[in-house]
Amino acid sequence: MSASAAQGGQRFYVETLGCPKNQVDSDKLVGTLLADGMTATDEVGEADLVVVNTCAFIDDARRESIDTILALDEQRRDGARLVVTGCMAERYGSELAEALPEVDQVAGFGVPVSPARTLIPVTALGPSDVPQLDLLNLPRPRSAVPWAYVKIAEGCDRACGFCAIPSFRGPQRSRDVHSILTEVDQLEVREIVLVAQDLASYGKDRPDELGAGSIVPLVRSVADRVDRVRLLYLYPSDLTDGLIDTMCDSGVPYFDLSLQHVSKPLLRRMRRWGDGDRFLRRIADIREREPAAAFRSNFIVGYPGETEADHDQLVRFVTEAQVDWCGFFSYSAEEGTYAADLDGAVDPALMHERLAELRELQDDITASRRDELIGTIQHVLVDSRGVGRSHWEAPEIDGIVHVADHLAVGEIVPVEIVDALGPDLVGAGAEVPDDHDDHADHADHPIDRHIDQAF
Repeated sequence: MSASAAQGGQRFYVETLGCPKNQVDSDKLVGTLLADGMTATDEVGEADLVVVNTCAFIDDARRESIDTILALDEQRRDGARLVVTGCMAERYGSELAEALPEVDQVAGFGVPVSPARTLIPVTALGPSDVPQLDLLNLPRPRSAVPWAYVKIAEGCDRACGFCAIPSFRGPQRSRDVHSILTEVDQLEVREIVLVAQDLASYGKDRPDELGAGSIVPLVRSVADRVDRVRLLYLYPSDLTDGLIDTMCDSGVPYFDLSLQHVSKPLLRRMRRWGDGDRFLRRIADIREREPAAAFRSNFIVGYPGETEADHDQLVRFVTEAQVDWCGFFSYSAEEGTYAADLDGAVDPALMHERLAELRELQDDITASRRDELIGTIQHVLVDSRGVGRSHWEAPEIDGIVHVADHLAVGEIVPVEIVDALGPDLVGAGAEVPDDHDDHADHADHPIDRHIDQAF
């Protein structure tokens, strides 16, 4: 997705890749450039400053980032500056600058993006370094849609075997409550989606200031300000009874659980907590409290050492759990991670077979879960003309609800569900666009645009 804004008549364009956390970073960047007197353009060829906010979590994401940088280099006008920032810039720094002479500046998290012609040196941070400039508390423009992501912490203290993010995002750094609530108020939206690398661990790095279990009072405070508060990326061991009750009471019982697998031995090789039986019990417990609870998760396929028995366990879990939304993606060996040196590599062809089986299974489950909503009344937030979401759908990653064109954007309205088309629902009076099949194909595998949100 893209956003745009330039100094003394200059204009800028920002292209954002990766997860919602990156989108928040881009919003903060846009806010600083606007404050510098720059203006926005949606046309790359009109921009004086072109910024690419990159993703670097797995190889596919890095390839997409490189392809995007090169494509924008071809589209920019003569004299325009091309700046690369985000995860790839932070992780690879000088190496990226050397490999891409087309780029005018590589700006890691600790380096401000500059509209000036003078280049700012690339900085390379070590695993224990905190970026010199956190984006968390910088200003951002008001949301152009009736919902917004709000990042409540940066970094991560976990050591999952497959994940390199802590090495370049740094340790967890929680924001203070006041700054978060101020941002919520300034966005002026109906729905806030709280995000972080490890959401439920919010405040653990600042216990004296924020207190134990501080995510719960924060959610309650946000819920007092907006109609909906949604949480993404919950580590299963931190899903306490208090947090579950708070989420259900908020009116958005949507549980995005970071599970990654269900085989206990394989999870231990991942340096992760839990197992399939524990996960199933927790899901059943939540459904008993709130039958209308929606669930999302993501799973890694082909992690080193994954056996056929491990895969069969995952298939059985997916069948029994019946979660509404689920993404599956193949393991990617990442330099510097614990898993990179593990034995038991899974043959890529076998990995793809397992992925295909799981995706086909989940497609049927998602379609069935959506069919069950036909005939019900859902309260839908109208995101744009003819398109809305109920509590069952997170923005950008799940299906949508087609609604009547006359419903006002930003309103929350009761809608009778009269049909389901794959991942999408159809409300009474809605006209389904001709290109619906394109949307459905994309939404069936939301991991394509949600690649690192599982961690």
